[in-house]
Amino acid sequence: METSTDNGKTVAIIAYITLIGWIIALVMNNGNKTALGTYHVRQALGIMCIGVILSIISGFLDIYILSRIVYLAVLVLWILGLISAVQGEMKPVPVVGEKFQEWFKGI
Repeated sequence: METSTDNGKTVAIIAYITLIGWIIALVMNNGNKTALGTYHVRQALGIMCIGVILSIISGFLDIYILSRIVYLAVLVLWILGLISAVQGEMKPVPVVGEKFQEWFKGI
């Protein structure tokens, strides 16, 4: 049987595995809310939103090197978020992590 802590860690990790994983994590977390799960659902959503917004902007600017930097930055945020989830920590991703908790506090 999974404990609340195990469920929170599972939700936290699943949240970073594509949009479908994020939706599954959101549903799982809503069924049994944990602080860790909620935290990482917000972080993953923020990373996805930043990725989409920056991709759109770099696409409009049509600058190859800018788009590579954007993809690399989003990948780094995703890796840092996933590492934090695997370790069971509520550590925000650099620069924007604290804002994600503010912006998505309704989740």
